[in-house]
Amino acid sequence: MSKIKSLESATATSTGGRNGHSETDDGSVSVDLSVRKGMGGPGKPGTTTPEHLFAAGYAACFGGAVDFVASQHKVKIPDAKVTCKVDVGPRDAGGFGIAVKIKVESASVPTEELRKIVEEAHEKVCPYSHATRGNIPFELEVVGA
Repeated sequence: MSKIKSLESATATSTGGRNGHSETDDGSVSVDLSVRKGMGGPGKPGTTTPEHLFAAGYAACFGGAVDFVASQHKVKIPDAKVTCKVDVGPRDAGGFGIAVKIKVESASVPTEELRKIVEEAHEKVCPYSHATRGNIPFELEVVGA
């Protein structure tokens, strides 16, 4: 396991599990949670799930990694759009697991050039990718000009 030199920390507290409340210590995130109907829960309006929070965080982090790699290669991708889909469900080995699919789109960069940047971001930069690599099913789709 590779050690890190911390540049920033985020702290969140959750009470009530999937039917509770989560918030960060600085108040920047405060959400009520509810198990979706597809998982047998009440699916309360105005609530979210851990998977939604993970998808939003991974999409933003991955987008930042793409921007960083692009800047290192002196490429501008002003219209980069990162979509992260997170599925949750029973694992073959028991318990539950997640699977992730990330799609990166840009109408301003050719597909092959964009693919090289995106793959470098995934392999070398994005901390979410480092944390999940080899632990979950992962798909990457790249759609360029």
